[in-house]
Amino acid sequence: MNNLFLNIWNLLLEISPFLVQGFLFAGILSVIISKNFVQDNLGNKHGILSIVKASIFGVPLPLCSCSVIPVAASLKKNGASKGAVTSFLFSTPQTGIDSFMVTYGLLGPIVALVRPFIALISGILCGLIIYFFDPNYEKATVDEEDSCCDDENESKIKKIFTYSFITLPRDIMKPLLIGIFIAALINIYLPASIVENFIGQGFISMIVMIVIGLPLYICATASIPIALAMMGKGVTLGAALVFLMVGAATNTTSIATMTQILGKRATVINLISLILISLFFGMIVDLFSISIPNLDHIHIHEHTSYINYISAFIIIGLAANTLLSSIKSKTNTYDNSQKVIHLKIGGMSCNNCIQKITSELESMGASNISIDLKSGDATFNLDKDLQTIQSSIESLGFQILS
Repeated sequence: MNNLFLNIWNLLLEISPFLVQGFLFAGILSVIISKNFVQDNLGNKHGILSIVKASIFGVPLPLCSCSVIPVAASLKKNGASKGAVTSFLFSTPQTGIDSFMVTYGLLGPIVALVRPFIALISGILCGLIIYFFDPNYEKATVDEEDSCCDDENESKIKKIFTYSFITLPRDIMKPLLIGIFIAALINIYLPASIVENFIGQGFISMIVMIVIGLPLYICATASIPIALAMMGKGVTLGAALVFLMVGAATNTTSIATMTQILGKRATVINLISLILISLFFGMIVDLFSISIPNLDHIHIHEHTSYINYISAFIIIGLAANTLLSSIKSKTNTYDNSQKVIHLKIGGMSCNNCIQKITSELESMGASNISIDLKSGDATFNLDKDLQTIQSSIESLGFQILS
């Protein structure tokens, strides 16, 4: 058990400085390249150029995992072509500035550059395939909400730090910690002989990575420690990149939602295209024998600086804040004197929306607050006039649907 905690700590020390920098840069990009900017440039746009632009915007855009689908749905609502929406859906989750920084720190500068390049090209190719083979939307629908709620009166500095150290950590911290834990388990308990005898190298290992990554819910940053651990057991860089592509771009939930946005035929075409494209790039990477830093460096810390330790404690603090916020929202004290209020709230598209509404309700004295992002259902205890409650929520930019 001590060995497990030591591996987790070593990974955290290695990853934290780049993760903190990535969070900060993501906050800056969230202001520079806003979701409204993307919608203005891709809405009502058709043709091949819109597909290329969608992929270019998607690669660096620091969208949280819950925001990719709503923004894609909003692009559809604003008239973006099916190919452009597809391109955005596949390029955005594969990489981002935070995952770029962590990739740079753990896998080196070459892989850090190769990964967004592959995300860009795969997004364009998937979009082009849909453009030529299935260009028309079916009657499938999805809740087409606006992008993440923004307070236009907030200063840019506040927006940057709110996104960097509250919104983004809240969205990726859980899968990130799970990814580090899985990587530590692989480092300790997965014998290299299993990789050699059952997973193998080359094409077979890439197929295994697809089978593992396709249904798995894991963000672009959280997938890196797992890929690194698999490489430490003998999996090739090409196979690891296949996992990084497929694992971040798809999961069972996103596939189901993609079916609603693009239709069943387009979803099947997209998945087949992504698998083939990932295999192609995986084999190209192995063919050129791209090298990465010595994998043993994550276990050696003679030269670990104070920056590593400070950054690690920052990440631990962010993780604790995320956990406490989650617990607080679920375990507020129940007051029998308060009325049980049930509302359906429209306009929510990310956890930041939930946090804003929760903070507003708590300031009014509400307790036992439960808000579901997907359905919009909100339940809480508050002894106030319903009209007052509705007005307070609507003042934040949301709608009361019932």
